[in-house]
Amino acid sequence: MVIGSIFSQLADPYLWTVVVISAVYGLIVGAIPGLTALMATALLVPFIIFMPPLPAVASIITASAMAIFAGDIPGALLRMPGTPASAAYTDDAHGLTLKGKSAVALGAGLFSSVCGGLISAIILTSSAPWLARAALSFSSVEYFWLGVLGLSCATFVAGPSLLKGLASLLFGLFLATVGLDPVSGMPRFTFGSSDLMGGLGLIPILIGLFAVSELMRNANAPAAGEAANAATGSVIRSSAGLMWTHKIGILRGSLIGTLVGALPGAGSDIAAWISYATARKFSRVGRKTDEDGAVERIMSASAANNASLGGAYIPATVFGIPGDAITAIVISVMFIKGINPGPTLFLNRPEVIYGIFAIFFVANLLIIPLGIACIHSFRSIMRLPTTVISPVILLFCMLGAFSVENTLFAVGLVAVFGFVGWLMEANQIPLAPAILGLILGPLLEQTFMTTMLKSQGDLVTFFDRPIGGTIGVVTLAVWTITIGLKVFRPGDAIEIPAAEQGRAE
Repeated sequence: MVIGSIFSQLADPYLWTVVVISAVYGLIVGAIPGLTALMATALLVPFIIFMPPLPAVASIITASAMAIFAGDIPGALLRMPGTPASAAYTDDAHGLTLKGKSAVALGAGLFSSVCGGLISAIILTSSAPWLARAALSFSSVEYFWLGVLGLSCATFVAGPSLLKGLASLLFGLFLATVGLDPVSGMPRFTFGSSDLMGGLGLIPILIGLFAVSELMRNANAPAAGEAANAATGSVIRSSAGLMWTHKIGILRGSLIGTLVGALPGAGSDIAAWISYATARKFSRVGRKTDEDGAVERIMSASAANNASLGGAYIPATVFGIPGDAITAIVISVMFIKGINPGPTLFLNRPEVIYGIFAIFFVANLLIIPLGIACIHSFRSIMRLPTTVISPVILLFCMLGAFSVENTLFAVGLVAVFGFVGWLMEANQIPLAPAILGLILGPLLEQTFMTTMLKSQGDLVTFFDRPIGGTIGVVTLAVWTITIGLKVFRPGDAIEIPAAEQGRAE
């Protein structure tokens, strides 16, 4: 009965029209640096508010999935991540482009994104109640240790110098402290400026560190710019054998993405960083050649960031608790449409909830044809001379930052951190740990302070809970082993080929 109702809903031409238009819209927004999947979703609300329930939710699902994937395209071709979720593997993808293998980088991201989305959709459909229950059992203790474990990723993505990686990480954590204290509400490092009361925005800093710094690096190197623009090869042919070769990495990234996405407040960017760091450290394939390692990391992280979208719908649909900002919008739309997300939804309106699950399969399958078309369109634009492209890119960077913050202060942040990023790379200080610290800093501080207030300052409480204590021990072991290897066996610690040390060289 339910299956028949699902197929009848999917046969609606109006639904397919909404899905296709939303997909194209999501690809365009995601491919523009600074315009995030969340922004794409928020801008849809005035239009979908007048739609029936399933097309309205389908529009959000499709646009967000497309935007997350589309962020890979400027990341690979321009070294400018379109969305924060693409920042983790931007250097690897752009490194392949510089070698004339952009089709490999883009194809790896495309097909692993589809696989990650489909795997998360399968898990969402079959295991939503159980996974949501597990996610709800997490307290501030578990979230704190997850934040610290996420920061441990900095040791894996920092390059050969642990000290420079830690310096970059501490810089990112410092940037995260600017603004209001999450517990007391007192302003910190604002210097009396109202623009700093809300903290330093992630998007302007991300655009500055990656995009503007890259434009500065290539300002006097037109030949290098033309080499980056030389995107060659067929996406499908270049990626045909990669799926099977890196199947373990894709599966691992999909599972990490789904589980991290199911944790309220985590998000696709954290899922991508964790999956990327895991692939870089533990993948046997990643130790064969530079190119194989880069492809492995790209596919694992791409699978994770798309899988996290499906994971976020687990607590949203089962308990009505948003897994991220996008699902918060979805829940609001569902309430407006008279649908109350929660356990009773599976009993009272099963055709609606399983119709939503079915859209995940449709949206991820649509990424293949529409994503390939978007890649070819973007590559055609890249054939223009660098002197024409660079000013346009800079304009989009400024517009992207302004559209997020709606202030000229955000544009100034882009310029300042563009110069900072250029200085860091000139001194071979990696950018990735700084971004990781900026992303995880607020989560880490808030959960630590909340836990300390609840326990009245007792540090033992961080190890009292079974899950939290286990994650804590694992995290401390990771730091101890990593530092020990660096100190006592510096030659055997974190092996990172020179070609993978980012663009600082």
